[in-house]
Amino acid sequence: MPVDPIAPLTLEGHHIRIEPLDPHHADALVAASAADPSLYQWSIVPLGPSAVDAYIRTALAWRDAGTALPFVTLRKSDNTVIGSTRFWLIEKWDWPAGSLHFGKHVYDTCEIGYTWLTASAIRTAANTEAKLLMLTHAFETWNVNSVSLCTDQRNERSAAAIQRIGGKLDGILRAHRMAADFTPRNTLRFSILASEWPDAKQTLQQRLLRI
Repeated sequence: MPVDPIAPLTLEGHHIRIEPLDPHHADALVAASAADPSLYQWSIVPLGPSAVDAYIRTALAWRDAGTALPFVTLRKSDNTVIGSTRFWLIEKWDWPAGSLHFGKHVYDTCEIGYTWLTASAIRTAANTEAKLLMLTHAFETWNVNSVSLCTDQRNERSAAAIQRIGGKLDGILRAHRMAADFTPRNTLRFSILASEWPDAKQTLQQRLLRI
């Protein structure tokens, strides 16, 4: 079930900071996505001012509806916007009073998605640290039961990256979403459960140490 609008949230690590997406980030996002559009074969990434403006409007509408929390990703060394990510499909279930889970969860489940980085941030610590920050918040502050991560079935690199951080394949959702090439996309849906989070967290922390 939908939830009320979610309070703004900033998460900060050693390499990056993720802060609430705002219209004033538009120019920086235009520059970030323009660096190498060929990177986004399988991801819907806004290119150009009009696409970025629409992207921000949609993200903020979902935020106001209580189903998403969109961010920009900034590199701390020079405070440059290097991409975007978000929590979305955020759900709070209607647990009955007296049940084991009543009052236990701020939110019960969510997905991390709409994640993209500019060319200079690829193969850096940015994505790994962003996942660590967001998953830690989801599991340890919101106390969710699970977090989903999805990718186009054709995006083998993304699928492998999700599996490396502990995502388990739930299945293939056929013709599930619009793909970046504007065709019906088969989606690989992965998830991490609360019981799996300690091992996944350790994996992410170890990966950061090696970067």
